[in-house]
Amino acid sequence: MKKIFVFSSLSIIALCIVSMTNITKALYDFKAKTIDGKEFDFQSLRGKKVLVVNTASKCGYTPQYKELEELFKTYGGEKFTIIGFPANNFGAQEPGSNTEIHEFCTKNYGVTFQMMEKISVKGDDMDPLYKWLTSKSENGKLDAPVKWNFQKFMVDENGHVVDVAMSNELPNCDKIVNWIKGAK
Repeated sequence: MKKIFVFSSLSIIALCIVSMTNITKALYDFKAKTIDGKEFDFQSLRGKKVLVVNTASKCGYTPQYKELEELFKTYGGEKFTIIGFPANNFGAQEPGSNTEIHEFCTKNYGVTFQMMEKISVKGDDMDPLYKWLTSKSENGKLDAPVKWNFQKFMVDENGHVVDVAMSNELPNCDKIVNWIKGAK
């Protein structure tokens, strides 16, 4: 009887450790490629708040690039940054190559925040970072499947998802600006 109890207790402890491992996963556990093909280690963002945005060049929300760039110029630096992930998951609104996307963002919106290579943000080929961002079982905070282009994930200084702003919420909305400033 004691052996069964000890085995059951150890099984429960092991299950708790596995569950805690998923919850403690952070942004810093990921790597990606920049839009120009260089390796990017999210470890370099330790201590910064990060706004992660899936983008598209032919979307009704595409003008948000302008507000994202303004937000980056105003608050970007040691404490805050923006990472853009082009994705072609919604209405085929990001059909271009990484080079074409980079040229479009730079020429039309003067984007200087970090753009990454085009990925998938939903479906069977979803990028692992987006699996983490969108799934409470992986990020420990919330389920927030990407519903359209320009959905914005707020990641705190410790690399944990804290909130999401939907596509129709502008990058300079109170929710995001107050989060950056640390206001309630």
